[in-house]
Amino acid sequence: MSEDVITEDGSGEKPARKRSKMPLVLGVVLALLGGGGGFAAVQMGLLSGDSEGDQIAEVEEPMDLGNPKFLPMETLVINLPDSADAEHLLFTAELEVDPVYSDDVDAIMPRIVDVLNGYLRAVRLSELEDPTALVRLRAQMLRRVQVVAGEGRVKDILIMEFVLN
Repeated sequence: MSEDVITEDGSGEKPARKRSKMPLVLGVVLALLGGGGGFAAVQMGLLSGDSEGDQIAEVEEPMDLGNPKFLPMETLVINLPDSADAEHLLFTAELEVDPVYSDDVDAIMPRIVDVLNGYLRAVRLSELEDPTALVRLRAQMLRRVQVVAGEGRVKDILIMEFVLN
């Protein structure tokens, strides 16, 4: 036997129950408690966070850079093809060398300039104009210089000027 409830509008349906707001209130309270607890744990140093309490910053020893020697190269001026927007490439670099071999590398500097001059003339214009290509070009030039100078003599090539004008 079912009980029919007659509502004010005259239909025989049961009125809809109102939803409880208790889960929403409970969720907000738990979120606030969790956030406050996390903040307190970080401030007290219980979690790995930066606190301005009694912690003293550790000073690391500076990395030993050795005693590098830098040999400047003369500026190379490369003529670009007529189809290029620019007329010339200006390239200046310094070679980071082992101090023991600095005189040897300086003595063969004309050969190094020749190798780089030939390489830069052979590079396609699209590669020169690409801003991300400088890393590849630098690696290629360093490898060529190391082949000419001998392994272990030239550590790096530092590009001081690379201008298309």
